[in-house]
Amino acid sequence: MIKLTVNGAVHEVDTDPSTPLLYVLRNDLKLNGAKFGCGLGQCGACTVMVDGKAIFSCLTPIMLLEGRKIKTVEGLGTIDNPGPMQQAFIEEQSAQCGYCIAGMMMRAQALLEAKPDASDTDIRAALEPNLCRCGTHMRILRSVQKARELMKSASAKPDAVNAG
Repeated sequence: MIKLTVNGAVHEVDTDPSTPLLYVLRNDLKLNGAKFGCGLGQCGACTVMVDGKAIFSCLTPIMLLEGRKIKTVEGLGTIDNPGPMQQAFIEEQSAQCGYCIAGMMMRAQALLEAKPDASDTDIRAALEPNLCRCGTHMRILRSVQKARELMKSASAKPDAVNAG
């Protein structure tokens, strides 16, 4: 048994330790945001975050992940309460086929968590490993720029509990 912490919940997984995380997320945990694209770490459709860093889940065996924090697109928010990154992608209508979008969001989320003031050049560089075959690159860039501002304004708001 391997214990994985995914989106804040601990899951015990009884499978071969060399199984790529992508298969465990989709088949065992029923988290289908990360997609199988190439299986070679060349397209980014499977991107998730581990300890705040974007990784290719198709290449990462679960034996390397026990005790680490895994976040998928499902961990960014809900349908009723989307997180800033999800909200920005919705508002900019970034998805055409939608296959790459979860991976794009996770790579952008990792960037903005590490570097809240990321420049447009930083955003382009961070998203480079992820491919979009539909050509919605400009909408994706606008989404990340909008998410950057939404995340800044969310962190700037005083905590309601501490407000006076």
